[in-house]
Amino acid sequence: MKFFADTAEIDEIRELADAGLLDGVTTNPSLIAKSGRDFMEVTREICDLVDGPVSAEVVALDHATMMKEAETLRKIADNVCIKVPLTIEGLKTCRKLTDEGTMVNVTLCFSANQALLAAKAGATFVSPFVGRHDDNGVDGMELIRDIRLIYDNYLFDTEILVASVRHVTHVLESAKIGADVMTAPPKVIKALVNHTLTDKGIEGFLKDWQSTGQSILAN
Repeated sequence: MKFFADTAEIDEIRELADAGLLDGVTTNPSLIAKSGRDFMEVTREICDLVDGPVSAEVVALDHATMMKEAETLRKIADNVCIKVPLTIEGLKTCRKLTDEGTMVNVTLCFSANQALLAAKAGATFVSPFVGRHDDNGVDGMELIRDIRLIYDNYLFDTEILVASVRHVTHVLESAKIGADVMTAPPKVIKALVNHTLTDKGIEGFLKDWQSTGQSILAN
């Protein structure tokens, strides 16, 4: 399962990329606004840091203007993936961009029926939002299971990009179901490393090593 960082914060992206934990980045208008930086500038900088897909979202609601915005965005770098909303106009834009060889991430997916439409439109990625379902008392992971089943039934090439990931259990369940990608805030990705027994093990090893009075670097 590929790991994407859901952020527009350059330092956080660089840290994960340097650790070899990053396969791509997703951004949206809210994350760009939170960064306080120029949209084009920050997107270009992210593309320079990451070899994999970097999702940049259009803000228009009609097909013609979406295409104009996509034309501007895909000039930023070869690894820009155009993000469009799961609407009829968005799906129309998805098909056009896909036919032109541009990666497309269809976002704001909340049902398996919507995911089926995204695949039919040739999306590179579909982004079902699990956390927002959980917020409304619905098991978001059931949506991922349904999409995985449908995509496997018909051998769709569209990759399931689990979005709105709130905690490490979302990551684990996504991997168990067989999601292709998950995108999460950097703090969630880094939290995957945490385990009390790992910390205790390191503490014990270091205590025993110090008792020997030796140093690896002294040699």
